[in-house]
Amino acid sequence: MSRVESLYPFLYTDHGDHGDLDGDLDGDLDSVLDEVRCSTVGKVHEIVGLRRMVAERDGRRLAGCAEEMAVRFAAGGRLLTFGNGGSSTDAQDLASLFLSPDGDAPPLPAFALTNDIAVVTALSNDVGFDVVFSRQLGAFGRSGDIAVGLSTSGNSSNLLRAFDEAARIGMLTVGIAGYDGGKMAELGGIDYLFVVPSASVHRVQEAQTTLYHVLWELTVATVGPAAGHPDPE
Repeated sequence: MSRVESLYPFLYTDHGDHGDLDGDLDGDLDSVLDEVRCSTVGKVHEIVGLRRMVAERDGRRLAGCAEEMAVRFAAGGRLLTFGNGGSSTDAQDLASLFLSPDGDAPPLPAFALTNDIAVVTALSNDVGFDVVFSRQLGAFGRSGDIAVGLSTSGNSSNLLRAFDEAARIGMLTVGIAGYDGGKMAELGGIDYLFVVPSASVHRVQEAQTTLYHVLWELTVATVGPAAGHPDPE
């Protein structure tokens, strides 16, 4: 019997030839499925509670952050997002939300700093991974822009350097972190820091997704349909 077969015997057994073994296997399968169901339900309750906690604690700050972002967008500002690994896909998702909004809201200028793989790999290879975001912010960022960085741990050194650079430029800085905020919570240059207080990377990222979707919805609603389309002279 192979290792895989020993772990999942119900996938390999011919039920018609093993008599009472059928009942044992059915019982084992029912037990496994019950454990999976209980685990799934528990995780659902956990993420719902975590999202509720963040909403109650940070609801007003999210609204205030969205108002400041809307002011920047209305004045011609742009959104630059960044993160590592799974957080890089969240950064790209956030940028795409502003570029392709639902309803009557106009698309707003936003892009993720991980989009250009040639730039990311060149900076990583020639200079160092710590500067892949700060160098881009230094080149593209303006004082009226917005910088949003996402991290589950809050300790990514390239995000810390990026926030320092964004603050130096005068950008509005928004951090989204997990656990206790990590080193991002120690920075003085982040205007708005939203922390998902969980030690589970999975729950952190699930709650962060909800958080930045709410931030996007509030910002777009505050900007209004006329933003980005000035009247012709």
